[in-house]
Amino acid sequence: MKTKKITVRTSRREELIDITGEILAFVRKSGVNDGKITIFIPHTTAAVTINENADPTVQSDITFTLNKLVPKLPEYHHLEGNSDAHVKSSIIGCSQDIFITDGSLLLGTWQGIYFCEFDGPRNRTAILRID
Repeated sequence: MKTKKITVRTSRREELIDITGEILAFVRKSGVNDGKITIFIPHTTAAVTINENADPTVQSDITFTLNKLVPKLPEYHHLEGNSDAHVKSSIIGCSQDIFITDGSLLLGTWQGIYFCEFDGPRNRTAILRID
């Protein structure tokens, strides 16, 4: 088992940041040829997802759709004013598991791993664990 924390610096309230390269570098450095990596986001207003990394408009479309589904409203009861971010994090989820095969991530041709910020800008953490 190998574990690493990475820092993700976000620059906007909502954004999806491609962290595939950093995760792949950790897998290759680990020397693990076959196994599984878990990406865990220990924040209640952030998430992680796997989606298309060929066309950057997909990320903005995801954010646009989430804002339509879960708008920032003054009627929320949470005093910090970021209830929409908590709901979006719950919808997307705080972890992903990806198989490692032949020392590489088993992702589809167009897939990338995205850190999802819903209450930035902030310095965030993603925890990587290879089993």
